[in-house]
Amino acid sequence: MGSFFAELARQAPANARREVEAYAREIPEFGFLGSNSRARAETLEYALWLRRRTVDLSSDNSELSDDDLGYIASIGEVRAAAGMPLDARQRVLRLHTSLMLREINEATEAQRGAGVDELMRMMNWFAPQGERGIRAYSQGFVTALRHRLPYVEQAALLARSLLNADPIAAELASALGMELPERCTVTVIRVPDRPVGDRDLEGEIERLVKAHQAPAMWCPGRGNRSGELIVLVPLHPPTPPQAAEGPGTAGAAQPHSAPDLGPDRLPDLVSGLVRDFAQALGRPCAAGTVPSPLSEVADALATARRISRAAPLRRASARLRPYTVSDVFVELAVADAPFLDAWLHAVGRSLRPGPDLLVTLDAYYHHDMHRGTTAAALNVHPRTLDYRLRRVRELTGIDPGSTRGVRILSSVVMRHLSTA
Repeated sequence: MGSFFAELARQAPANARREVEAYAREIPEFGFLGSNSRARAETLEYALWLRRRTVDLSSDNSELSDDDLGYIASIGEVRAAAGMPLDARQRVLRLHTSLMLREINEATEAQRGAGVDELMRMMNWFAPQGERGIRAYSQGFVTALRHRLPYVEQAALLARSLLNADPIAAELASALGMELPERCTVTVIRVPDRPVGDRDLEGEIERLVKAHQAPAMWCPGRGNRSGELIVLVPLHPPTPPQAAEGPGTAGAAQPHSAPDLGPDRLPDLVSGLVRDFAQALGRPCAAGTVPSPLSEVADALATARRISRAAPLRRASARLRPYTVSDVFVELAVADAPFLDAWLHAVGRSLRPGPDLLVTLDAYYHHDMHRGTTAAALNVHPRTLDYRLRRVRELTGIDPGSTRGVRILSSVVMRHLSTA
């Protein structure tokens, strides 16, 4: 063992103590180390073992053994079983990695720049073996979570880890029996305040997750009974067509990718999920969805959330589906321009003398201004519909069937139904 590795071995006890002190000082979940001497001794023992094992293996470029990885996994399992949350686990891994790199730099400086070959050997070992160690630690962590948390909470952790780009998502997905696709649709279902006495949604969310094999998490709103259900629905690429028969082509798969989705190309499973939840909810809700690569779901969530807040609240029906950017791009722009929003609300207030003019306009535009279909949907005679549309024109000076009317009054209806 060269002088660089000898220096790391000599400093291992002091560096292990420094790591334990850093945990107690910087990570609230390790605050108990200050008062629990047994836990502190066990944490110190592991920190010292890891440093000595690192020196022994990296000096001759040996891999962590199965026993080593099993011990690392057991530490992750113990910490998760004790209640450590995912974000604390990430902070522990970041702090540990930072301290190890600092110790390598200190050992290099102590050798006054000597032992460059040994330093390169250490760095070449550190990245791949560190990744294996982190994977083992995460596997142990997830093993404990499977025993400690209900299924629906594990699914929520998976959704949160994907949104935070936490590598443990792969382990969580495996534990839940889910595959992580390259793309998904980030769907936000907005639920307004529900009356006290409505049944709890946890059971419904669990059934939804199992039926659709999609991670989901409930985010409570400001009201005690309001909130958002965030679901990451996998987008699997279409099955490629069978390759033409011929020399060297039999059974060859053609390249494919999931397409960008417009409002008329949403997969049935996304609309089906929204309908299933709305049916279970039994009250109006609004949904927004954005397709995204799995690596960009955090940005997609922000957009899907804005869409859901601009979308109209609707009850479950065979036609219910989540809204996309192309459905509400006008309303999204209006929401960022308060003077325009106020003007649209003023137009909406002028329709209050009615009768049922906002409901009528909603049905009229929802059915592409088809007179007979709209009247049937409203369960009124076509002449009654004509009267209501004339009434709109009288109260606002805007013809609902004109280009100007469609632009203005459809936005008035959408802003009203969104309860914005």
